Amino acid sequence: MALTPSVPEALRWLCQAMSDLQAAHNDIQCCCPNWVLFKVHQALEKALVAAVLCHGKAFESPGGLMCLAQWLETEEPELSGLVLDVQWLCGCGVDGKTTQYPNYHPFPVTPSEAFPSMDEEEVLKKAQKVLVTLMDHVGRK
Repeated sequence: MALTPSVPEALRWLCQAMSDLQAAHNDIQCCCPNWVLFKVHQALEKALVAAVLCHGKAFESPGGLMCLAQWLETEEPELSGLVLDVQWLCGCGVDGKTTQYPNYHPFPVTPSEAFPSMDEEEVLKKAQKVLVTLMDHVGRK
């Protein structure tokens, strides 16, 4: 289904991004950091798509969180720092594949075992910061 580039559509995506972030928050300290990271990935992806949809252009995913953040920061200088924040989150393990699929880890490690030292609360704080920045950006459109 094609996305309609518009502020109302962006707001719909932001609403789901906030829901995804809340779901990640609900998983803190539940021995499943891979699910926290995955849900943060889903929230970031939707919030970044929302910001792209505000440009009134047909949406074609440039591929991945970093590409979306780079495109937005280039198009919107006011979003300076977005790439660094997303890069930091990705460095913590925020990803849509490594958090879910065993083949992204050396045998016999599974995604549920692969992120034992990740600081879930710091990841959620940074993700919340990015979402608020993108919500403010969409709100100004």
